[in-house]
Amino acid sequence: MSDYAIEFRSVNKTLGEKQILSLLDLKIEHNKFYSLIGESGSGKTTCLRLMNGLIKADSGHIFVQGKEINYNKVVNLRRKMGYAIQGSGLFPHLTCLENLSLIAKRKGWSDRKISKRAHEILEVVSLNPNEFLKKYPKQMSGGQQQRVGIARSLFLNPRIMLMDEPFGALDPYTRTEIQDFFLSLKKQYELTVVLVTHDISEALKMSDEIIVLNNGKVEQQGSPHEIVTQPKSDYIENYVSIVEKHAEMFQNIKLGNV
Repeated sequence: MSDYAIEFRSVNKTLGEKQILSLLDLKIEHNKFYSLIGESGSGKTTCLRLMNGLIKADSGHIFVQGKEINYNKVVNLRRKMGYAIQGSGLFPHLTCLENLSLIAKRKGWSDRKISKRAHEILEVVSLNPNEFLKKYPKQMSGGQQQRVGIARSLFLNPRIMLMDEPFGALDPYTRTEIQDFFLSLKKQYELTVVLVTHDISEALKMSDEIIVLNNGKVEQQGSPHEIVTQPKSDYIENYVSIVEKHAEMFQNIKLGNV
């Protein structure tokens, strides 16, 4: 097995006339949780789309589990990765079972195998399969939909999980609940996770390492503690100050100073 689950070497990517990534180097180790943060347009989602072959780099090299991406077999690559997005990404006209089994059916799984796996995976995300398999998304709460979305991402037992703002549309209480739930799943399945988020508080809570992107390059990569206590630039300090201001505001409210 390669030392890295995902590796970018001098990757460039332009969309339209805008340079999104510039000679980007990234190293994602196995069984760790990474968060990609940065301003809008810094290249976060572009990185995820490059990782699972949805788009190609203009130049440079991208390796997944030690092998450079083969775009002639990119479907096989995507089937080895889970992908979760904001709002769960469920198709509203399909039942829970149909949403869960889309890729498995394309792989030729039998109905019996699909049913068995669907029951297993819903139990993993703490949803009663007898209650939820026949439901449509509109019959579920936001938190339940997100759990089904995560279950779908885990359906084929991926080793790598890519997540693009998956908790962004949830209310604060449900968001915290789903965050904690997913962290327990990550440990259970020994997943490598790459999360795109605009919320640095979320990144600090969930990550083993945080990668801060700025103008298509890595501004800083390190543990949450390193990002907070050893910011390497004014850009990082500004990010950290946002969290500190929020913490101070909540403290002042509790003390009755606001």
